[in-house]
Amino acid sequence: MNNHSFIPYGKQSLDEEDIQAVINVLKSDYLTTGPIINQFEEDVAAYVGTKYAVAFSSGTAALHGACFVAGITEGDEVITSPMTFVASTNCILYQGGIPVFADIDANTYNIDPAEIAAKITSKTKAIIPVDFTGQPCDLDRINDIAKKHNLVVIEDAAHAFGATYKDRKVGSISDMTMFSFHPVKHITSGEGGIITTNNKAYYERLLAFRSHGITRDRSVMTENHGPWYYEMQFLGYNYRMTDIQAALGKSQLKKINQFVEQRRKYIEMYNQSFAGTPQITIPYQKDNVNSSWHLYVIRLNVDLLTCERKEIYEALLAEKIGVNVHYIPVYQQPYYKNLGYKEGICPHAEELYQEMITIPLFPAMSEEDVNCVISSVQRVINKFSKQVWTYEDFSNYSSKNGVN
Repeated sequence: MNNHSFIPYGKQSLDEEDIQAVINVLKSDYLTTGPIINQFEEDVAAYVGTKYAVAFSSGTAALHGACFVAGITEGDEVITSPMTFVASTNCILYQGGIPVFADIDANTYNIDPAEIAAKITSKTKAIIPVDFTGQPCDLDRINDIAKKHNLVVIEDAAHAFGATYKDRKVGSISDMTMFSFHPVKHITSGEGGIITTNNKAYYERLLAFRSHGITRDRSVMTENHGPWYYEMQFLGYNYRMTDIQAALGKSQLKKINQFVEQRRKYIEMYNQSFAGTPQITIPYQKDNVNSSWHLYVIRLNVDLLTCERKEIYEALLAEKIGVNVHYIPVYQQPYYKNLGYKEGICPHAEELYQEMITIPLFPAMSEEDVNCVISSVQRVINKFSKQVWTYEDFSNYSSKNGVN
């Protein structure tokens, strides 16, 4: 067993500049809604190359806002991936909509555009593609499908801040894009999220939605009692980010390129170490995208192992490696089962769930940490590997991995 401290699967990377940025706000006149929020929004918009950005108290709140301004209402269908955190679909339910799950591509683990096209009905209102692990979805095909059917694309890029698709920054491509600033993400504001868009009407609607549906814009008010007057024009929410959060996010944003490059460096170490391990399938990388690598997911070739995934998971925890599983297909959650979703609707996602493990990846790791993870994974895999491959083992492995 490795003689090292516990290595979590993800962790924030903070420095003195970040701490000082928060202290400066604590000493200022504004703690909640102040000038730093707008500055942070402008910085994010400039970074991804979009006209507008609206910050929220969480990524979930941001997705809810996007669903609202997209006009999703009772009975509307929204197509999305089952291989995601429940927030990607709960936001549909908040608006009374119906999540429709399209299966994933067996290589990228992202939503399959062909599956999206097959699920469209007269009730479909939007598509929520999820950039799983930081690798952008097939955005051109998805947006082409959306335009053909007059659908809104709300890209869940919680994993993909800093990623590029055909030399374009994620965040500048879809109708709306959500980024998360949870501590394990690429940059953090403690909690927080943001929507980027080039649509001015969406932008203005999002601003009001995050603040109770209230506006102070004289040009859209129905009355004007004086300079103090404001109007609540629809039922919004208190989803505002604070200046404290925005200050941390603004400081973190200065380091985004450094953080992403560090992640990519560690990815190369992992790939080089595991590429020759037949019991593991390493992540597939498309040529026209550059993932920002929020997660590193290994897939177990179960035919070559003597145990279930659970035993390998527990053995890695015993090695003090903070593994995780991302994700349980959303419709397998009890709440969704009670809504009527059945097993078997997305077989690729269900099969992946049974075979995947997330291993540690974050910029604050050292190379020594990465090497500890590598040696632990290899040691555990070797422990549970079949000593002799049967013809059937090799055939199963070959069919899954394209070996001739």
